[in-house]
Amino acid sequence: MSLIGPATDEPVVWRIDTNSFDLTDHVEWESHAHDDRHELLWGARGTVSAETTDGYFAVPGSLGLWIPAGTEHRVAAAPGTAFRCTFIDADLPSIAAATTAVAIPEVVRVVLERLEAAPYLALSPRRHAEELTLSLLEPVEVSTIDLPLPLDTRARQVAQALLSEPADDRSIDDWGRHVGASARNLSRLFVAETGLSFSTWRTRARMRRAIDWLAADHTVASVSRRCGYSTPSAFVQAFRRELGRTPGEFASVRSVATRKSA
Repeated sequence: MSLIGPATDEPVVWRIDTNSFDLTDHVEWESHAHDDRHELLWGARGTVSAETTDGYFAVPGSLGLWIPAGTEHRVAAAPGTAFRCTFIDADLPSIAAATTAVAIPEVVRVVLERLEAAPYLALSPRRHAEELTLSLLEPVEVSTIDLPLPLDTRARQVAQALLSEPADDRSIDDWGRHVGASARNLSRLFVAETGLSFSTWRTRARMRRAIDWLAADHTVASVSRRCGYSTPSAFVQAFRRELGRTPGEFASVRSVATRKSA
């Protein structure tokens, strides 16, 4: 962390440092890890998602996402998205061993903002503020889904197209003709490189996008249409089968977590 000299001559080590992002275009940060820093994504406006070895997570504005030091992660943000990224020195204890959603009480938001504001805090009050911040972060349960991407360029082209347009219902034969592969070969590629059949992979891709849209407070009816389901009931059944709860229960769990952030 950087060294900052406040009004006194006492050097202050910043063990917690926050960057703010306000994006006009879609941005993706390729998979990487910070061995010396934990990472906290929070304060989202719009759609921020993170994919780690622990799964895929949508980051709603009411919560944050804790990524422990050393965890490989890939972050994507839609156009018009704003969020904050707080780095925490790995010498400070991780609040969770794996990537997890956390409640962000208003006092934590205020303290994190104060840590970045001039006049900067001297060593003793800054350390107290940093420790207070970590003590008030509380892990909460959220829905996530594991969706490995295929490596073969043809299969990956199909996968990325389905993530962009989950309502696309072309068959594997149609996709094979589109990317220049036989349906049989394409099917084998999905199983070999993701561990999932093409049909299962597409369903999980739809659920992954559904989590994004539900986290952004879109209605179940709207999400079901955008994910390619003819009726909301068909979407609800698929969601429950893949995630173990209905979209309504997903919203309820997130609502409880949100109240913890209040």
